[in-house]
Amino acid sequence: MTVQRGAVVLAVLAVLGTLLAGCGVGVRPTGVIDAGEPATGLTRGARLYFASGSGLRAVPLIDRDVSDLDAVMKLLSQGPSSAEQREGLTTLIQGVSGYAVTGDGPRVTVRLEGPYWAAERDQATGQLVCTLASFQSVREAEVRADDVEVTVRPGEGPTLGPLRCAEFLGG
Repeated sequence: MTVQRGAVVLAVLAVLGTLLAGCGVGVRPTGVIDAGEPATGLTRGARLYFASGSGLRAVPLIDRDVSDLDAVMKLLSQGPSSAEQREGLTTLIQGVSGYAVTGDGPRVTVRLEGPYWAAERDQATGQLVCTLASFQSVREAEVRADDVEVTVRPGEGPTLGPLRCAEFLGG
């Protein structure tokens, strides 16, 4: 029995030695490593873009599965939650009625019954373009959000676009 007990003790010690070797024993700490600026641009996943004093900010849409682009317009016009509003977010897309949104591959078209009140390069248009690009890339997985072009066709006035979200993110 003594030989068996000795073998068991050696096996336990070998396992413990292996575990300790993997726990950082002998690893020297390093200083802070500068990795550069944080990532910018569009990220994967459904996001609503809201306006803020510092530009557009993406808010992930985690608790809902929305694949209809018309429903996305409705969510955008409803605006940010009260917690997001306390963080300084707002929507500039309000009071939009009479619209139809279609998407095919990297192209999205917003058709409005009435005039479009915002300029081509303002935050309201950026909210619209970036949000629709985000959702189109989720709807069609082979399409990157950076490649989506959004065109706004108002019932009155000139057509805007095609526009890409990168034009509004400043980076």
